[in-house]
Amino acid sequence: MSLNYTAVGWNKQKKQYVKILWLGILAFLIVFAALQFLLHPNISVETLIIRWSAITAFILLHIILVIGPLCRLNDRYLPLLYNRRHLGVSMFLIAAIHGVFGTIQFHALGDVNPIVSIFTSNQNYLEISNFPFQILGFCALIIFFLMAISSHDFWLKNLSPKFWKAMHMLVYVAYGLIILHVATGALQYETHLIYWIILIAGFLLVASLHIVSGIKERGNLRKTYQLQEEGFYEVCSLSDLEENCGKSVFINAENIAIFKYNGKVSAVNNICKHQMGPIGEGKIIDDCITCPWHGYQYMPENGQSPPPFKEELSTYNVRLLKDKIWVNPSPLPEGTLVKAAKIDI
Repeated sequence: MSLNYTAVGWNKQKKQYVKILWLGILAFLIVFAALQFLLHPNISVETLIIRWSAITAFILLHIILVIGPLCRLNDRYLPLLYNRRHLGVSMFLIAAIHGVFGTIQFHALGDVNPIVSIFTSNQNYLEISNFPFQILGFCALIIFFLMAISSHDFWLKNLSPKFWKAMHMLVYVAYGLIILHVATGALQYETHLIYWIILIAGFLLVASLHIVSGIKERGNLRKTYQLQEEGFYEVCSLSDLEENCGKSVFINAENIAIFKYNGKVSAVNNICKHQMGPIGEGKIIDDCITCPWHGYQYMPENGQSPPPFKEELSTYNVRLLKDKIWVNPSPLPEGTLVKAAKIDI
């Protein structure tokens, strides 16, 4: 968590993340350039940059899109998610290089404004082989630009988490535009089947991972719990929870995170106030529930962030009957102190 809005909190982990990312990008540039000059000795530097930036941004976009579902399937991928915004901004910068060089090379030599030329130079919208694919790429780049400039928590806070999240879900619209941009553009001039195989395989990888993780999540949401008296539901056994770890349950449209810690059990709302991360997949660190996505913290008995932070979660009443955990899914006002259920040892 951050007390003040700063450009980037460059801790050791972020530096390592970005260092590995850009070393990988640089290594790919060197290998790609060497192969291009070997296979196409007369290639211009401008064309090389256009091709490299297109392929690099395309690969990074796929990595970005698979990180989320991979984390839903296996939490060992969470370190990739923790600083994913750096990956997204880097992808945009490289995509912007592709867009700028492409615009200069193909639209800057005429009498028409280059941006206007993108939309007016080709109007064959009914022809697949001659479709104005550059418009699709331009629109996708605008979406990536909006996401990149709003990636900082300042915008998330002021736009509200729900609006910010909805806006950043446009990445899937941009991804669809990019798939069409490639299919109606570069692949119309490439005769080798391998390029189509790579494009389709990438799309199927992204789609299948989202479907599988969605099915897993849907299974969790559909799970029913036994109802006792006074509105409490039996959700699990104490043995189902590891010490200082949580469990997510969905009861009567309430998304709830239950935690076992220090001989007690508490329950709070499962949606982080930061980027709507799954609180129940986090851990108790320094006596606080810590969101697995970006480290936002909340005290388990009242759902309040430790001072001076002011984020708050709804809390729920919890009971222990023998080794069974029971939860009342009626949420209490955010930040309400609820006495934790004590574990009899």
